[in-house]
Amino acid sequence: MGIEVRKPGLSTTVQDLGREGYYHVGIPPSGALDLFSLIAANLLVGNPERAAGLECAYMGPELVFSDPATLAVTGAEFEPRVNGRARPGWTSFDVEAGDVVTFGHLKGGARLYIAVSGGIDVPEKLGSRSTYGLGALGGLHGRPLEAGDELPVGSDAAAPARERSVPGELRPALPRELEIRVIMGLYDHLLTDRGRSTFLETTWKLTPVADRIGFRYKGEKLEMLEREQPFGAGSDPSNIVDAPYPVGSIQVPGGVEPIVLHRDAVSGGGYAMIATVVSADMDAVAQSAPGSQTRFLPVDLDQALTARRERNERLAQLRDALT
Repeated sequence: MGIEVRKPGLSTTVQDLGREGYYHVGIPPSGALDLFSLIAANLLVGNPERAAGLECAYMGPELVFSDPATLAVTGAEFEPRVNGRARPGWTSFDVEAGDVVTFGHLKGGARLYIAVSGGIDVPEKLGSRSTYGLGALGGLHGRPLEAGDELPVGSDAAAPARERSVPGELRPALPRELEIRVIMGLYDHLLTDRGRSTFLETTWKLTPVADRIGFRYKGEKLEMLEREQPFGAGSDPSNIVDAPYPVGSIQVPGGVEPIVLHRDAVSGGGYAMIATVVSADMDAVAQSAPGSQTRFLPVDLDQALTARRERNERLAQLRDALT
C-alpha cells in the first residue's frame, strides 16, 4: 500500500511527535509544529498518537492512493477534495484505490496535517520518523516531499468502523491577531527598561521568514544595554557567550526582528534569549501565517504550568471524544 506524490505542495514533510533526547548533541526534536492537530488527525483514523503523518505549509499536496484508506485532515483551514469533491476537515473519510486527493486554497492558519490509517511507514531514525531537513535525517530521504515520491503506508492499524469528527469546541481557533504567552528571561536583563517595555507593548507582524526553524517578527527596534562584551561573545549587544537554546526561546539579533525558535532550531549559539514562549502556545505560533499580528504577554512559571495543564486536559477531552 502506498501513496504517489503527484504534486508536493510548497513544503510537505513526514512528521510524528518528534525525537526527544538528542538536543544536547545538536539534533533538535523536529516533529509536528502543531502537535495537537497531528494527534487529532491520527486519532480520527484510528492510529496511535505517535504515528507519522504529513505536515504541509501554506499549500496542500496532490496525492494518489494505490489502495483504500481512511484519511483525516486537520490544522489550517484548507478544503480537502477527493476526485474534486469537497470533504470536511477535522473529520475522517474514506478513499478508494486510484482516488486523487487535492486541496483548496488556504483560508486560515498556516499548516495542514494529513493522517492516513496505518501511518506513513518510513523508517525510524533515532526513534522517530520525523523529517529534520537541515540534518537530512528521518522522513522520506531526509527532505521535503518531491513530485514522483512514493510514500509507504503501514498496515498495522485498523481504520475506525464509523466516521469520526472532532467536536467544534475542541478545534483550535485560527486568529490573525494573537496573544502569545511568554516567560521573560534568561537574558532579558540585557534590555533596557525601555527595550523591555517596547518588546511587550509592540504589536509584532510575522514576516514571510517563518518556517520549521524559526518565526521572525517585524516591529520596533529594542534598546539594549551598552556594556563591555564578555570574552567569547560577539561585538553586538545581543551577543552572549554561547548558550543552549530552548525550543520556543526568543532571540533578537541586533535588537531588531525577534525570532521564535521552533522544533527544527539549532540547539545553541551566541544570541541572547530575552523570553521563551510557553509550551501550551507553541501550536498557535505554528499556525501563524505571515502578516499575523502578535502581542507577547508575560506570565510567571505558575501561570505557564497552569496553561500546560489546561492543554493536557484539552488533549484528554480529545481522546475521550474520539476513542
